[in-house]
Amino acid sequence: MHDGKRIGLVLHPTRACGGAAAQVAAWTTSHGVELVAAAADVERLHLQGVTPVDLTELAAVDGLIALGGDGTLLGAMRLVAAAPVPVLGVNFGRLGFLTEVEARELDSALTAMAEGRSTLEVRSCLVVRGPGWEAVAFNDVVLARVPGQGQVEGVLSVSGRRYGRYRCDSLIVATPMGSTAYSYAAGGPVLSPSVQGVLVTPSAPMTGISRTVMVGPAEPLQLEITGGRPAMEVDGVYSGECTPGDVLEVTTRPDAGLLVRIDDSRAADRSRVKLSLLDLPLLPDELVELVPGELRPPHP
Repeated sequence: MHDGKRIGLVLHPTRACGGAAAQVAAWTTSHGVELVAAAADVERLHLQGVTPVDLTELAAVDGLIALGGDGTLLGAMRLVAAAPVPVLGVNFGRLGFLTEVEARELDSALTAMAEGRSTLEVRSCLVVRGPGWEAVAFNDVVLARVPGQGQVEGVLSVSGRRYGRYRCDSLIVATPMGSTAYSYAAGGPVLSPSVQGVLVTPSAPMTGISRTVMVGPAEPLQLEITGGRPAMEVDGVYSGECTPGDVLEVTTRPDAGLLVRIDDSRAADRSRVKLSLLDLPLLPDELVELVPGELRPPHP
C-alpha cells in the first residue's frame, strides 16, 4: 500500500473516527497520495483533505484503511473482494480480533507502511448463492432462528452428497478467519487463519448433527431449508429471510482478501489475550480499571 497513488478510507458509521481520518489525511498529503472516502462519510464528519467518491470509485483504489472494528474491516474487505487490494484495519471497537493496530498506533503504522515495513496476508472468503442472489462473507454466513417462526431446520450436502440434517437455533458457516466469531461462541474450534477449510457449526442443536463439521476448501456445500423461516446474516449484516424449499450453495473463493500486517506488530499477542478475556466475567474496560493509572497505556 505504501507505493499506491490513491488510498481509500472506510469509516465506522457512528464511532468518532474524524481525528484518525485527519491523521491519515495529513500523512497522505505529505506523501503525495490522494485520499478518498464515501461522499456520505466526508459530509458527515466534515473531512478535510479527503476526496468524496461513490462506492464504485472507492472500490477501485490502491489500498484501504478501515477505521472502526472488525465489522468495518470486514465491510472494507467485501467492498474490494472482486479485485482485492491491501486493507489495514485500525481498531476503534470493543474487541478487534481482526484489526492490525489500535487507534493509538495509527501514526507508527502509517510510518511503517511508508518505509516498507509491512507484509500482506491472503484471506479466502465464502460465496453464498440463493434464488437470484449472491453474497460474499469473510467471517461467516449465519441462518438464525426468528422468534415465532420455528427452529432452523435443514439438510447439509457436501460435494453433491447428503451429509446430514440440522434442527437448531442457528446454523453457522464460517471461514477459518471467522472461527473466533459466532462459531466459537457456539462451541466451535479456533482455527489459524492460514488453515484452509470451512466450518459448519450448529448453535443450540436439538436433533441432527450437534458438533462442528469441517470440510475442505474445494468441497461445495449445499444447505436446503426444510423448516422454519431463518434470518440470514452475512458477516453480521442482516440479508433477508429464507423459507422452506430454499437451497443455499456455498463455495470458497481463495485469494479474495489482502490484510496488511505491520512488522513487529503485537496484534497476534493482543488477539490471544482478547480471546482469553471472553471466558472471564469482566469486560476489557472493566479490567483496565483494575490497573493502576500510571501503568495504563496512553489513549489518543
